[in-house]
Amino acid sequence: MKLVSIHRHKLILLLFAIGFQNVQAQTWTLEKCIETAEKNNKNLQISKNNILAGDQKRKEVVVNLIPKITLNGDYKYFGELPTQLMPLSVFGGPEGKFKEAQFGVPHNLNANLQFSMPLYNSQIYGAMKTTKIAKELHTLKYQKSEEQLFFEISNLYYNAQILSNQLAFVDSNLLNINSLLANMKLLNTHKLIKGTDVSKVQLQKDQLVTKKKFITSKYTQVMNALKFSMGISLAENIQVEKNILYTNSTEYVSQTTLDLRLANTKTRLISSELSTLKNSRLPSLALFGSVGYTGYGFNEEPNEFLEFYPMGFAGIKLSYPLFNGTVTKRKINQKKFELQNSKLQVTLVSEKNSMLVANANLQKTSAIESIETTLKQIKLAQSIYNQTVLQKKQGTASLTEVLLADNSLREAQQTYLSAIVDYLKADLELKKLTGNIKK
Repeated sequence: MKLVSIHRHKLILLLFAIGFQNVQAQTWTLEKCIETAEKNNKNLQISKNNILAGDQKRKEVVVNLIPKITLNGDYKYFGELPTQLMPLSVFGGPEGKFKEAQFGVPHNLNANLQFSMPLYNSQIYGAMKTTKIAKELHTLKYQKSEEQLFFEISNLYYNAQILSNQLAFVDSNLLNINSLLANMKLLNTHKLIKGTDVSKVQLQKDQLVTKKKFITSKYTQVMNALKFSMGISLAENIQVEKNILYTNSTEYVSQTTLDLRLANTKTRLISSELSTLKNSRLPSLALFGSVGYTGYGFNEEPNEFLEFYPMGFAGIKLSYPLFNGTVTKRKINQKKFELQNSKLQVTLVSEKNSMLVANANLQKTSAIESIETTLKQIKLAQSIYNQTVLQKKQGTASLTEVLLADNSLREAQQTYLSAIVDYLKADLELKKLTGNIKK
């Protein structure tokens, strides 16, 4: 690891003073922020629950293969007994003639146990395969949410570090400008310079104070977003590490990204659903049966009675869909188009990822070169500023030259921070694109 120190001696003293004033604030590392987010982030908890729900869905489909037992009971009272037509030929009468007759008793009771068990059902087996893939998809979505959370936390943390260092630069520049302003006021008191020269320096100071307020507000907003993403209270008093660590020689081993794995799993899911639709044309076979009692009762004197008779049967049921109006055919055709689109999506994700990796590598290389260059520029700008201030005291340099040197120093500092931002974003994006963001 190469430690990029952006503080000179004054900055170190200044940050020490700031830390002393805010002694209650705890410094959190990026690793600690990520660990806290893993425990408390609500979106991550929702993704975990989706995995558990998907597992229950799979189990729900599996238990459809277990025999089902149902207890049934009913009671019927016939105020008017059902009428049947009896052929008179049964009793020796003429053919084609019928006589109405009422059979049965008014009280009918039934109690039985019914059971059923599928012996073969293509829909159940297809659903088992589909829900298994769906569970894998939920797991990948959780990992994707986790990866996105790592990316978001890292991005916010880096932004907070950059803003913290911007504040350090501004405070350092304020020290310089305050020193210069004090000298200018002293010279003005002795009538050695004009009042407009003092005003110019005062303007520079006012601009720095305004900039500091803006950066402080921005830093607070970023820290609030970081706390929210971690799932902790906004009142929690924390701060990020001031020093920025970066590696300029890390080569990430490219792995299958979650986006590509998600696209492939979605393709498998659609393919499974298509197979299930096609297999819905196959016959299904089920075993069923029932055991119980049937009761008959009569409540008129002198022949009152209530008698129960056992009843039981078992059988096999074959169901074969012959024609359903081509509904299944239309569903199959729709699913085929979905499958084609899903395969195209896999190719698209792969090609897009390769392009983004190439761009991120270029941006990272460019940022590293810019960091090294701007570090030298900061040292040179600081040296020029110090020499110009000294020359101003000796009367060999003008105020304009001092202000120009101060602006050059600030521009070099801002360019350096911009290069750091570009590098951190490119490195974070590269980790994500190569499947190494958690490492």
